[in-house]
Amino acid sequence: MTGLSRDAITTARRIVVKVGSSSISGENVGQITPLVDALAAAHARGAEVMLVSSGAIATGMPYLQLDARPDDLATQQAAASVGQNILIYRYQESLRRYRIVAGQVLLTAGDLENSTHRLNAQRAMERLLGLRILPIVNENDTVATHEIRFGDNDRLAAMVAELTGADLLVLLSDVDALYTRPPHLPGAERIVHVPFGDELEGVEIGSIGRAGVGTGGAETKVSAARIAAASGTGVLVTATSLVDEALAGEPVGTWFEPAAR
Repeated sequence: MTGLSRDAITTARRIVVKVGSSSISGENVGQITPLVDALAAAHARGAEVMLVSSGAIATGMPYLQLDARPDDLATQQAAASVGQNILIYRYQESLRRYRIVAGQVLLTAGDLENSTHRLNAQRAMERLLGLRILPIVNENDTVATHEIRFGDNDRLAAMVAELTGADLLVLLSDVDALYTRPPHLPGAERIVHVPFGDELEGVEIGSIGRAGVGTGGAETKVSAARIAAASGTGVLVTATSLVDEALAGEPVGTWFEPAAR
């Protein structure tokens, strides 16, 4: 059985969308509304939609009077505790327009590496989707330690896609696609399609994002895309501002071809 093709995105039965901290916090908090619009449109056509959202720490920072992302784990945990509550509230308030209910799912790497915890997480996700709830997943930053953290939510999103057998994973950031070199450099060209197993030789991949509140960049997205593609999930990498076009199947971003299932 072949995996999802790019021209069949609108037929995806199960979709994971991942959004980064910089896209939905600070001056970009207004992007939650169009993001929810796009998720609701996919939900309305019958797809089972999951959102993996970073942003708990970034959202909590102003309430702790922090001007920059804290370096120490305890303060990160405190910011996440405050920010996660506010973040979920903002999503639910926006989803209310569509009469869609969100369900919060917080995970650590240990949850998906322990077979019992993994099965419990899988069962909970399946039940939420069966009830037409929209799960909003984040790393459990309040209790996670350096040893068990996912490190970035791109990897978490790929693992959620694998856990739930998603047809499509959309990785969103502040960059519209993957490029042959950092897009601000001369000669950078957009990569439209990445065949399964392509090692992207000669491509210069940056390791950090443009904003200072997240932990991911092009490198983490490529790594996550490969994890998901290997499990049979088609992956689209694009900008948060293009999420509506992405879920509508328009030719935006970079497509990672999945392995056959």
